[in-house]
Amino acid sequence: MSTSSLSCTSQPSIPENNVAKGAILAVSSLNFGSKSNILLMQQVNAHRRHRTGESFPQGSLKNAVRKPTSRVLAAAPSSQKDVQPVSDVTFNFEDQQKEYSYLFRTEFDGMVKVLVRINDMKYTVYIELQSLPKPIIDHDLILCWHTFRSDSENSSGLGSQISALSADHFMKTPLTRGSSGMHTAVLEFSFQQIPFYLSFLLQVDGAAKSEIKTERKTYFRVPVGLGSGHSLPLGISLFDDGSANFSLFSRNAESVVLCLYDGKTNEPSFEIELDPYVNRTGDIWHVLLYDLSNYTRYGYRCKGKIFWDTGSRFHARHVLLDPYAKTIGEFCPDEGGSVSLSKCLGCLRKMPKFDWNGDTHPQISMEKLVVYRLNVGRFTKEKSSGLPENVAGTFAGVTKKIQHLTSLGVNAVLLEPIFPFDKNRNPYFPYHFFSPMNEYGDVDEFNSAVNLMKEMVKTLHTNGIEVLMEVVFTHTCEGNDTKSRIISFRGIDNSSYYIVEPNGASGINSMLNCNSAAVQQIILDSLHYWLTEFHVDGFCFINSSSLLQGSNSDDLPRSPLIEAIAFDPLLTKTKIISDCWSPIDESCKDVVFPHWRRWGEMNPKFSRDVRNFLKGEGLLSEFATRLCGSGDIFLHSRGPSYSFNYVTKNFGLTLVDLVSFSGADLASELSWNCGDEGPTDKSIVLEIRLRQIRNFLFILFISLGVPVLNMGDECGYSAGGSPSYDERMPLDWSNLRTEFGRQITSFISFLTSFRDRRSDVFQRKEFLELENIAWHGSNQSPLKWEDPSCKFLAMDLKAEEDAGSSDSGNGNLFISFNASADIESANLPGLPEGQAWFRLVDTSLPYPGFFSSDFDADVCKFEGLSSYELKPHSCALFEAN
Repeated sequence: MSTSSLSCTSQPSIPENNVAKGAILAVSSLNFGSKSNILLMQQVNAHRRHRTGESFPQGSLKNAVRKPTSRVLAAAPSSQKDVQPVSDVTFNFEDQQKEYSYLFRTEFDGMVKVLVRINDMKYTVYIELQSLPKPIIDHDLILCWHTFRSDSENSSGLGSQISALSADHFMKTPLTRGSSGMHTAVLEFSFQQIPFYLSFLLQVDGAAKSEIKTERKTYFRVPVGLGSGHSLPLGISLFDDGSANFSLFSRNAESVVLCLYDGKTNEPSFEIELDPYVNRTGDIWHVLLYDLSNYTRYGYRCKGKIFWDTGSRFHARHVLLDPYAKTIGEFCPDEGGSVSLSKCLGCLRKMPKFDWNGDTHPQISMEKLVVYRLNVGRFTKEKSSGLPENVAGTFAGVTKKIQHLTSLGVNAVLLEPIFPFDKNRNPYFPYHFFSPMNEYGDVDEFNSAVNLMKEMVKTLHTNGIEVLMEVVFTHTCEGNDTKSRIISFRGIDNSSYYIVEPNGASGINSMLNCNSAAVQQIILDSLHYWLTEFHVDGFCFINSSSLLQGSNSDDLPRSPLIEAIAFDPLLTKTKIISDCWSPIDESCKDVVFPHWRRWGEMNPKFSRDVRNFLKGEGLLSEFATRLCGSGDIFLHSRGPSYSFNYVTKNFGLTLVDLVSFSGADLASELSWNCGDEGPTDKSIVLEIRLRQIRNFLFILFISLGVPVLNMGDECGYSAGGSPSYDERMPLDWSNLRTEFGRQITSFISFLTSFRDRRSDVFQRKEFLELENIAWHGSNQSPLKWEDPSCKFLAMDLKAEEDAGSSDSGNGNLFISFNASADIESANLPGLPEGQAWFRLVDTSLPYPGFFSSDFDADVCKFEGLSSYELKPHSCALFEAN
């Protein structure tokens, strides 16, 4: 149905009165400011007072409100049999339990008082005429009335109905005349009929059926089941008595229409256009509905002008998703993808309470973290996971695989974005920030994703595992002007939410203006919601370099958003991590990220320098810097525990592909195929690849900082050499049962256990003291730090006195790395009398002997100052004992 067919263009606006601040409202007539023409309305907000216990003074906002424009857009006449007028009801105006009063001035300077009362599961409307001229009072009066509301079976628009209606088409109820001479009438409506507007006029019987209207010569109009509502909190607030408050931010919309759906069709069954003077506070539009039992979903139409130079984009035909909705449907675009379907909208069901009793945050210190990044859907979607179909690929699937995580030694999971996203793209292009993706729950159960995620978090916490979330707040999937995809933000207030280019373009890839007040608020509110409602333990901000941008795409010297997150009191105990990788162009911007000693950072330099070294092209100085905690980034501010180290991630080559593919198109991946491109059966190539995989994992876990393991790298997950995220397939759990899967998972388990045992070295808040590190070249040769031809490095780590005492069992460590194709000799440092070196790892040895925590003196024991041959492309670890 077009908007034009729904508008009341043929009739002046009918005065309408809603709840205002302090429960007192005044609405002027056409001539604003004229005392004689001011229409005063006092409205007792007993509904709010009944809930909160507040009391409000009565008074007048005579000059505060201009001409109201609220009206129902999609409406149909209610059936006459729905409403039974009552003439013998006694009404006490002093009884103010859940009642709302309105006062209108008539065209004859009389007054019409209307009181709407909620009682005994019905709405009673009491109409009383006051101060009418005597010639009118002496006649009998008839109330001609009609209700307007939408009906899915009869969706005639108000514009076509009301203009054609005369008093003869209205229902008629005689007004009774009491002993005081007042004319009164009482109508009753059931809860099932609201919300609607009651439109009426008065007929004077015996006076040529003359009509009494408002002083503006319009019908009287009273909302039933509606109030002005409250501006905060944003979104929808559902109350125990069945009422709901709706609140939406839009600075530049000229009007906002609340659309309600009954679930029977994909068209709104009721639409309410909000009055900018009654239903708006600042830049926030709001309305209160007293009963929602007839409706299942809601959305908004936002009307305004389209100015290309300022980025203003309003398309009234689109029904838009509330950015603050807590439970939503699933976005399925029409052909062409330009129209948001109603299934995507917010749901009007109250979320069931979740029993968090007994849940506690593990509160693992940063330096002790071992992180496993996973995609909820791909983690268990494959049949090889052995999970039922309704569990595979859901939050419940992650819960079922906790044993796998604990066997690896993982104590934190990093969830790839779980915000709802456009399936034509990927999770890094969301369109909503307050709900989990529905497909991660049971599709047959309402709120399943919400409940299952909470169950997952609680179970992970019980097993000592924290839950971190990757979040994307810098852009959405709604598209730019050349590829419009209007779902939510773009249609609500494009120029407030998005960065508008100087030429008027609406921001390439829909870049959000993260440091504007509106976007900053929604980001903080989203973080608070996930923390308080889902008990998550931290957030990793993807494309975080864009969080530094201002409205003109310029980098701000001091980002208010970054600072606000750092000092937010609710986020004090959460982990906040910056990841400057951008999913828009799949690049990583090298920036000096402001941190206020709170922000950790995903460290792309670690991945780059480790890859370069193991392929034989990096500098020893860069490699050593990464081993010791990236002091060039964290030395003067935070410490090594703020460096989140990774070798691979969800974009780019997987660990197996990193040592199997190195074509010209993969130059940016810094990969090496070890002598043969792609799959091969050459044993020498396969042996080198296996060593390299072990080397990568070994370096990841013995470097200072937080190791981040990527899903599937423990079992040989491959994307066929493609770095694209879209080429990733669900994890094949059968690979864990292969010989490769068993040895790599066992190796990771050993490394996490060893890292925990030697926390004095590898789990540190501070950097190692210089006097506790000694560097060696091959055969004790001098190190050439800046010579790319040097491919061997050894480090002697001296245990601190308390850690190296006889009671601790922790002695010095000697670690050597050989990235060359030749055998290198490592001279083991001398030791105090009674100690010897024991080899724990040599990545060149066959499985299972390439790592061991059991000291076999015949195999693993080496005296100090002895020489140890390190084979090509291998690493070795020794511990003094």
